[in-house]
Amino acid sequence: MVIVVTLLLAGAILLLAETVLPGMIAGTIGVLCLIAGVSAGYEEFGVATGNWILLGTLVGLLIGFMLWVKYFPTSRFGRVYASDGVVGDIGTERPELVGQSGVAHTALRPAGVAIIGGQRVDVVAEGAMIERGDSVNVIAVEGMRVVVRKT
Repeated sequence: MVIVVTLLLAGAILLLAETVLPGMIAGTIGVLCLIAGVSAGYEEFGVATGNWILLGTLVGLLIGFMLWVKYFPTSRFGRVYASDGVVGDIGTERPELVGQSGVAHTALRPAGVAIIGGQRVDVVAEGAMIERGDSVNVIAVEGMRVVVRKT
């Protein structure tokens, strides 16, 4: 009886430890401990009790997994491993430029630089080429692309 309980508890603890330890070694050993514990239960107590041990182990794993998914990510310990940062956002979208006027700092063929609101902005001309020094108006911002039109 002691060996069955010890193997099942060790397996559960090792599976829990696998959530924070790298390498899948603790998880693999934990699963092997659970299998050995259930096997020892079949051998020591017979098929009927072994089935109950197997069912209890599977139900315990399912309930434990559901509780882990629900509570671990929001726990103080789980937040250490989770990133709150936004992936892929490079912060270049500038919707405040739409409707503003400026001057082409370089020739826009169709891309170039314009001075808009006192700042150098990489822009793309809509339609034909715009010469250096011509007045431009921002008509759209599409992600990183600032589209201007000659005024």
